Amino acid sequence: MAQQSGSGGLAGGAPADGRAPNNVAITASIIAATIMQGVDTTIANVALPHIQGSLSCSQDEVAWVITSYIVAAAIMTPLTGWLAGRFGIKYVFLISVIGFTAASAMCGAATSLAELVIDRVLQGICGAALVPLSQSTLLQTNPPEKHARAMAVWGTGTMLGPIIGPALGGWLTDNFTWRWVFYINLPVGVLCALGITVFIHETRHAHRERFDVFGFAMLSLTVGAVQMMLDRGELKDWFGSGEIWVEAIVAGLAGYLFVVHTATAGGRSFLSRDLIKDANFAAGVILMFFIGIILNGTMVLLPTMMQVLMNYPVVTAGFVTAPRGVGTMVAMFLVARLIGRVDTRLVILTGLLITAISLWQMTGFSLNMGMNLLLVSGIVQGFGLGFVFTPLSVVTFATLPRHYLTQGTALFSLMRNIGGSVGVSIVEALLIHNTQIVHSRLVEHLRPDNPLVQAPWFPYAYSFTSPDGIAALNAEVTRQASMVAYVDNFYLMGIIIVVSLPLILLLRRPGRGTKAAAVAVD
Repeated sequence: MAQQSGSGGLAGGAPADGRAPNNVAITASIIAATIMQGVDTTIANVALPHIQGSLSCSQDEVAWVITSYIVAAAIMTPLTGWLAGRFGIKYVFLISVIGFTAASAMCGAATSLAELVIDRVLQGICGAALVPLSQSTLLQTNPPEKHARAMAVWGTGTMLGPIIGPALGGWLTDNFTWRWVFYINLPVGVLCALGITVFIHETRHAHRERFDVFGFAMLSLTVGAVQMMLDRGELKDWFGSGEIWVEAIVAGLAGYLFVVHTATAGGRSFLSRDLIKDANFAAGVILMFFIGIILNGTMVLLPTMMQVLMNYPVVTAGFVTAPRGVGTMVAMFLVARLIGRVDTRLVILTGLLITAISLWQMTGFSLNMGMNLLLVSGIVQGFGLGFVFTPLSVVTFATLPRHYLTQGTALFSLMRNIGGSVGVSIVEALLIHNTQIVHSRLVEHLRPDNPLVQAPWFPYAYSFTSPDGIAALNAEVTRQASMVAYVDNFYLMGIIIVVSLPLILLLRRPGRGTKAAAVAVD
């Protein structure tokens, strides 16, 4: 993202044509687009078995419906800043919404897996810019003293999308068909496009230096190769596969070349070094990486745990995750009133500790538990993440010059996406690995010569004398081992939260001079 001498600005004050900006309509259009994109990152998960049967493909093949979207979005996210500076935020935002909506219609009408994957790639390309541009737009259309409230509203939309996605996807799939998980975007996309066209006014155009093709290519190769390695690693037995070695080598080499290029190219580099030099921004994006691990990791684990181990219907499993949004919304609007009165770093610390408490609650999950523990831990975790997301967004950009906001929000979103993909890959790999280990330990004592596995202590359904009994016993042991593996993953995510706490010490509380400088730059 090359250095810029201006900013692709929006109507922060009066537009050039004299019309006053309608902040309510602008915010509504932006948040609708943000929720639409966020929902689409998770809504297809619960529909994968139905897509697999409809398009006659294997389980590993249908996974490309998810991975193709993630890879395309991850590669295109860093390009957002340059596109917005070159063509203006409004027009990039509008084209992204239109393209995302059109690609959604194409996904719903797909008749083969190859067609669906291609359409998902287009959807990821267009959707990549929606989250960083929505954040940048709200930051630029609101003065610094209103950033906390604006980020609370934006954060609610950003975090609610992935949370309500499984619930909405399960309901649509159960009551209609899997195609409606994509068709649902059409009316929302049309309304967003109309709102952007009518209410958002471009006030000035930025001038950027020529596009850094080499920097973008190296960063894209790094992100794409890492994502492919993480998505395909478990399927290909990690480094026992030549494919994974190739992807790791490509990622390492491209990443090295990108770092060297950024350090030596000066103002001609794709990524501005001034972003990395800003202590708040550097610490903020690293913290957001960890938050992405927790948010996406838990949202992937819980639906499968409820459906596979606890036999919840797909609709029930989806709706049990929805109350997380209640905690998130309450926290974000509460935080908007606290920022400016309480040290932002203390608010972030409180949110991380509350999130850690929720993960501790989740380590108490068992196969015999009721729905209450699922609901309570979900609300607590949503509340904790809501306490983190808004103040972290504010403090990350508090000391960053306004003309770097679009570039910074793109990198901020990229780190959250990468954190999410890393988190999903880690928890899925550990789930399979730990299930196998626990299973092997449990069956060590399940021998015919053990008196505890004989009647009347042992159920007849698990009898060693019949193939059906042995099969039923093995299924139950696998079920118990899987629950232990899920609990181990929740322990791990709790440890990640604790490890991330020292990063708060790197954050600096912005003073009045910083706000005044931000206003002057704007």
